[in-house]
Amino acid sequence: MTSVLLKPLFFTYSGSSGAARTRSVCSSAFAGGLTHRMFQLKTDPLTGKSEWIVIEEEEGGNEKQTTPKALLATTSYLDMLNDTRRNTAYRLAIDKTVTKPCHVLDIGGGTGLLSMMAARAMGLYDSKWSSTSNGLVTACESYLPMVKLMKKVLRANGMDGRICVINKRSDELEVGLDIPSRANVLVSEILDSELLGEGLIPTLQHAHDKLLVENPQTVPYRATTYGQLVECTYLRELHDLVHREAEASDGIHLSPSGMTGLLGIKQQQFALHCDAIKDEIKLLSEPFKVFDFDFWRRPESSREIELQVRATDDGTVHAIISWWSLQLDSEGTIFYSTAPSWICCPSDVKELKTNSLCSWNWCDHWKQTVWFTPRSGLPVFKDEKAQLHAVHSETSISYKFKTYLDNKEAAQLDLQTRDCQIVLSPERNALYGDGAWRSLMLNAIEKALCQIVHPLCLVADDSIFLVIAVARLSNTSHVIPLFPGIGKKGANYLQTVAATNGYTMDRIQFLKKKDLLSNLQDSHQRKINLFVAEPFYYGNDSVLPWQNLRFWKERTLLDPILSKDMLIMPCRGLLKACAMCLPDLWQSRRCLKEIEGFDHSIVNTTLGGCGGLPVTEESPFLPFFIWQCGETKILSEMATVMEFDFSEPMSSCSGKAQVQFRESGVCHGFVFWIDWVMDMDGSTILSTGPDKRHWKQGVKLLNEPVEVGNGGFSSIEIETFFDPSNGELSLLHAFLTNQR
Repeated sequence: MTSVLLKPLFFTYSGSSGAARTRSVCSSAFAGGLTHRMFQLKTDPLTGKSEWIVIEEEEGGNEKQTTPKALLATTSYLDMLNDTRRNTAYRLAIDKTVTKPCHVLDIGGGTGLLSMMAARAMGLYDSKWSSTSNGLVTACESYLPMVKLMKKVLRANGMDGRICVINKRSDELEVGLDIPSRANVLVSEILDSELLGEGLIPTLQHAHDKLLVENPQTVPYRATTYGQLVECTYLRELHDLVHREAEASDGIHLSPSGMTGLLGIKQQQFALHCDAIKDEIKLLSEPFKVFDFDFWRRPESSREIELQVRATDDGTVHAIISWWSLQLDSEGTIFYSTAPSWICCPSDVKELKTNSLCSWNWCDHWKQTVWFTPRSGLPVFKDEKAQLHAVHSETSISYKFKTYLDNKEAAQLDLQTRDCQIVLSPERNALYGDGAWRSLMLNAIEKALCQIVHPLCLVADDSIFLVIAVARLSNTSHVIPLFPGIGKKGANYLQTVAATNGYTMDRIQFLKKKDLLSNLQDSHQRKINLFVAEPFYYGNDSVLPWQNLRFWKERTLLDPILSKDMLIMPCRGLLKACAMCLPDLWQSRRCLKEIEGFDHSIVNTTLGGCGGLPVTEESPFLPFFIWQCGETKILSEMATVMEFDFSEPMSSCSGKAQVQFRESGVCHGFVFWIDWVMDMDGSTILSTGPDKRHWKQGVKLLNEPVEVGNGGFSSIEIETFFDPSNGELSLLHAFLTNQR
């Protein structure tokens, strides 16, 4: 099962009286049987069903349930802790800021790294420390699995009695109850790729109002956001469905004329490794500063600014690429930037010093962000000034070009009703506008429909495209969409676009799965003779490829209402694999040793590291867009390891393949994906491999990199096993040499 963190619920209760309480306390404040408890949602990828699991810990460190490894192994914590630029910048700034005993508050404590840096800076780490020392470090962390891990890290470094750990959100802390006094220094790292998305502003506001002294010292000291106008065909593809659909000219209208807000992406910033497309980008402006955010004073909830951005070349603005720079110390000598590699540091501040830490290295926890220009872009001419209106709220930054076209777009969006608008990810939006993908799917559907006189079609996933395509291509068809993710919005959407696409709603029937079984199991009822899926499940954009086999599970559960001669699309799935050189990704996920002088080796198994794990442990499968993973190189042929036959009910599967190396180099792991065979004769195949940008692949990193080729290992034997009870894939592998 895959863990999906939605909204954890936190409780603290007294073990002696059983009285429910809503407070979490530092273990040194009370004696007795207090227990921290959190409920977290786990979702079965093959059924979509969820269950609550309980994570709890008694004060004193007695764990009632071991933290499931899966809760943390697929997070970005390990990647973040492997970011040496980040770690060094924080260490330098904390050493410079915390120069005497004081009260330091660490919000979002994580593994306790920043807390330990602060404790060491004020002398709480040396052997002469005693409980009567004046200094105090309080680490606040709301996520219980991380609290449990933090305590292990502190214990391993001899700091467990010197740092007070509180399992609460910072806005739940109270002076006099949770902490003895207001803090003199705030250290924090509650930043996402956009800067504000993790609640930086409300967190700082509450801290200044309730938790910090007047004029506190803070690390970081300030953050500045920057932007740059760019032209890029790929970025246009991610958001401009209207014009790309018109170019496809295949009769399917997902976004009909006059309904441009009906289907598309949300107007927000999207995280993206922009260095992966730097050769496709045409820069249309110099970098420009947008907003400053001071950590040392209470921030405003919202601001807006008018910017005049001069175009440096003729072109079409498809997007604004944004990043941020941290000034970590008050003097302005220590910086960290998330700028793309073509920009070392923002040019309007004096950052080019020894401690600027601007050298580029790949990491996944912070990327650049992209704000898409409406429709097909904004034409600009060299030296012309584009009028840009920037606004920030408590959690996001948005842009708007002051043009007639943009105002017209906004007016069109206002006309749409929320109950039929469907928001897609940029990758799914790009796929729906991809002429080659649409043609492949339509050809496969037409081929299937030619074999059925009166199609009763079940669309097992959230594909609005397939529903419209079947209804349009066959006037005698009846379609039953399950729409497990988009639900009623999908029904309203189909009704809105029906006339434009040439079908009537009397041929579309919406039934819940349980009703479907009861209605069609009657012997007099027609049975489903066409079962289709892309597959696509709304909101599941970050799952492993084989977790999209949910439609196969549905096909199995619905077997009693399927006709004996039913056609299924896709009819087979080919699990493909190749060996790859992935130095940047492997480095970001490698096992930890010392970080700035603090032992973190105890976190490796829990965080799913590679390189140095015990023989009995291995890193998990992780979903990534391989093309965005920094330096990459395919070393082997792309081989089929296992096949899934969807015409039969779901069952356990296994497969084995010997994969030949085609290139010499260092192998860091294996990449897996599924090629979907859309028709029975195998002539129509949809590949989702590492050269495809719209899908994530599954990555299995090796415990240690292996040199291949050049007279060494010539091939690798890969054996896989699929467990239908939980949707998990297991792997065995062995490197082979030439047998003479």
